[in-house]
Amino acid sequence: MSVPIFLLWLVSIPLIVHAAVSPPPLGFLLSCGASTETAQGSLKYMPDEGFVSVGNKSTISQSGILPILSTLRYFPDTSARKYCYTFPVIKGGKFLVRTTYYYGGFDGGKEPPVFDQIVDGTKWSTVNTKEDYANGLSSYYEIIVTAQVKTLSVCLARNEHTGTSSPFISAIELQSLEDSVYNSTDFGKYGLATVARNSFGYDGDTISFPDDQFNRFWQPFTDNNPVVACKSNATPSDFWSIPPSKALSTALTTSRGKTLTIKWPLFALPEGNYYVALYFQDNRSPSPYSWRVFSVTMNGKDFYNDINVTTNGVTVYTAQWLLSGQTEIVLTPKSDSPVGPVINAGEILQIFPLGRRTLTREMVSPICSILFAVWISYLAVIALEELARRFDNPPSDWYGDPCLPKENSWTGVMCSYQGRYARVTSLNLTSVGIMGELSDTLDNLTALKSLFLGGNKLSGSIPKMGSLKALEILHLEGNQLEGPIPESLGQLPQLREVVSPGNTLLQAATHLPEVVER
Repeated sequence: MSVPIFLLWLVSIPLIVHAAVSPPPLGFLLSCGASTETAQGSLKYMPDEGFVSVGNKSTISQSGILPILSTLRYFPDTSARKYCYTFPVIKGGKFLVRTTYYYGGFDGGKEPPVFDQIVDGTKWSTVNTKEDYANGLSSYYEIIVTAQVKTLSVCLARNEHTGTSSPFISAIELQSLEDSVYNSTDFGKYGLATVARNSFGYDGDTISFPDDQFNRFWQPFTDNNPVVACKSNATPSDFWSIPPSKALSTALTTSRGKTLTIKWPLFALPEGNYYVALYFQDNRSPSPYSWRVFSVTMNGKDFYNDINVTTNGVTVYTAQWLLSGQTEIVLTPKSDSPVGPVINAGEILQIFPLGRRTLTREMVSPICSILFAVWISYLAVIALEELARRFDNPPSDWYGDPCLPKENSWTGVMCSYQGRYARVTSLNLTSVGIMGELSDTLDNLTALKSLFLGGNKLSGSIPKMGSLKALEILHLEGNQLEGPIPESLGQLPQLREVVSPGNTLLQAATHLPEVVER
C-alpha cells in the first residue's frame, strides 16, 4: 500500500441514487467518460470532453449503480507524467474539489490500480480504492482550495504501485463555496482535505444536495449514546459555515448531570494539524427554558468552556488543532444545566500545506515589491503554454503545472526549485514529432540553459531570443525552419553550441559562437 506524504481519508458511499429537486450548485459537475449529459436526481453532470484532451472512455456494465459511476475515463499512456483536467475559474474563488472513483473491472482485472492525484501542482493524495471496491462501494476524496489564477487543474499520475493497469476516474466536481465558509484558513498556503463530516444520531442516507447547497456530504454517525430528534429546524444562514438543517436534525445526548463521551471519527488520525468544527442545537421546542450549558474537551484538552446551546444552534470551531490517534470528545455539563449535553454534527479537515508554484502572470501583482527573479518566473509558464498552443501535437501531459510536482513535470521540461517557486532551466523535445511554429514567448524562458528541438517538423522562423542570457546549448536540426538566424543569438554571453542543419536558414547572426553546425 502506498502511503502519501499527508494521509487523506477516502470516504465510501453506497451505490444508490438520492433525489434532488433544487437548482444545482455553482461549479462544474463532470461525468468522466460520458458521451451525453448524465442526470442524477436534479443534478446534471456534463461529459468531461473539453476539460481533458487525453485518455480513453469505458462503460461499466453493472446494474444498480449511480449514473455517474456507469462510465469512466482511463489513461493508458505510460509515457505521460500526468493526466490533467483544466477548469476555467475566477481567480481567488474558493472551491470544494471532489474526485469519485469506481473501478468496475474496466480493464478486465479484479483489483483497482493505485495512483496519485494532484491539484494545481501539489500532490494531494494517493488513490487506493481496493478495500472499498471489494465491499461494493465507490470512493471519493475531497479538498478545499482557492484558485490562484484563472484556471484550476486536477491531475492523475502513475506511481510505483500502479502496475500494468491505468489510472482512472469516474467523476470530478468543483463546487464554488461562499467566502464565509472555512474562512479561518489561509488558502494562499494551505488546503483543507476532508477527513470526516458527520451528522450525529442520524442513520439515513448520506446528506448532500439539495439539503446542502454546496453538495457537501454529511455521513450518518451513531454509537451507544442516546439519540434525540430536534423539534425545530436550525437556519443554515445563521451559521457562517452554512450547514444543512437536516444535518442538525438529530443529536447524541445523555442524562442530566452526566458527561457525554464520543469517539469520533472511528479511525485513528495521523499526527497533524486539523480544522475542527462542532455543531450544537437544543433538541426541545423553542422556549425561554430551552437551553443547556456544558464544556467541551478534545483528547483531554479544553476545546470550549461553558457553551450555551439553545434551539437556534451554535458552532464551535478551531482553525488549527493538533490531533493524533483516536479522538475523544467529552462534553461536561455545568452543575446548574437543566439537561444533559448534546451534539448534532461535526467536521474534521486536515490542514494541507500546498507545494511550490510555477508562477503565472495572474499570480503576480505589478505593484508588489518582489525580487526580479520571482517576477520573471511567471513568464516561463506563459511561454510554455503559448508553445503548447502553437504546436499541433504537444506532448499529452502538457497540461497543469509545467514543473510541479517535481516528479510529474511536463515531458521534456526540467526546472530549478528555489523557495516556493520553480523556474524552467531545460527543454528537450528531440524527435517527439511536434509540428507547428515557435512562439516569440520563448524569449521569456530567462532561466533556460539548454533548448533541444531537433528532429521534429517545426516550420516558420526562429524567434528572437535576446533575453535568454543563461542559454548555453541550442539544437534546431532536422526541422523545416526558414528565414534569418536572429541577430540576438550572437549577443547571448553563455551560448557555446548551436546546431541547426536540415533547415532553410538564410543567414547567420554576426557573432555566433565558434562551435556551430548548420
